[in-house]
Amino acid sequence: MSAETDFNDRMLSLGLARVSEAAALACADLIGRGDEKAADQAAVNAMREQLNKLNIKGVVVIGEGERDEAPMLYIGEEVGSGDGPGVDIALDPLEGTTLTAKAMPNALTVIAMAPRGSLLHAPDVYMDKLAIGPGYPKDVVSLDMTPRERVEALAAAKGCRPSEITACVLERPRHEETIAELRETGAAVYLIPDGDVAGVIHCAEARLTGIDIYMGSGGAPEGVLAASALKCMGGQIWGRLLFRNDDERGRAAKAGIDDLDRVYSRDEMVTRDVIFAATGVTDGSLARGIKRRPGHVETETVLMRSKTGSVRRMLYRNPVR
Repeated sequence: MSAETDFNDRMLSLGLARVSEAAALACADLIGRGDEKAADQAAVNAMREQLNKLNIKGVVVIGEGERDEAPMLYIGEEVGSGDGPGVDIALDPLEGTTLTAKAMPNALTVIAMAPRGSLLHAPDVYMDKLAIGPGYPKDVVSLDMTPRERVEALAAAKGCRPSEITACVLERPRHEETIAELRETGAAVYLIPDGDVAGVIHCAEARLTGIDIYMGSGGAPEGVLAASALKCMGGQIWGRLLFRNDDERGRAAKAGIDDLDRVYSRDEMVTRDVIFAATGVTDGSLARGIKRRPGHVETETVLMRSKTGSVRRMLYRNPVR
């Protein structure tokens, strides 16, 4: 039986939810404690331990970094029991380490799984990203457009004024010109301090979040995770790798990327069916954060499958012993 036909996303999805839940619970005691590294390490350890309980032949293609940089969940690490289907895994054990350390909103544990060879091996460099939610014509906006042109094109497609568009942007000095141009159109700008996977996902739930479009540069690995979520929820995303020096271009070559200017669409970053799970660590627009109750701790996990387009919200009550 081939790895593709053996990829039973329905059966694997609950196991994936347990992985993200375990990572979130592991860093619960570190919320607001000011120690980013400790929170991240706790999430990494728990995620790895839980992944190794799954009956998969998994390879981490989006992870904590190269093997010499990350002792666990490094790019290329093999995880799982060694039995079952061959799968690609993209993960961020704690998306928002700073958010967790400061007890700020939208910290998540995030993981995606797909058949072997179907996730883009994005190097650890920046990616210029652009995303919108479902219901729009294909390629209504593009990375080659200016921020103004994107807002105007999206407003025309939505049948509204540019001033009724809300854009989500990571708050960084490198985005100051983009933010200024967006505001010149009359559009609202929703700035986020960290966590651009959640920022992209906001576009897919515009009715709940009020966010129509995401744009700006952030980590390329997070772009693949965001594309995995949008493949499940609907929506469009494009990404182009950005390189600051020869070392970063070398990372791309090592990942098998030879066209450094290529624009990747959602289905080029995630070529086959994917499952995606995210558990809230701190309260956010995607999921509730960890809650302590008498005798137990609660987490909320969002579990998605691209094959069916299903989005399931799961409340997990874990007794405190």
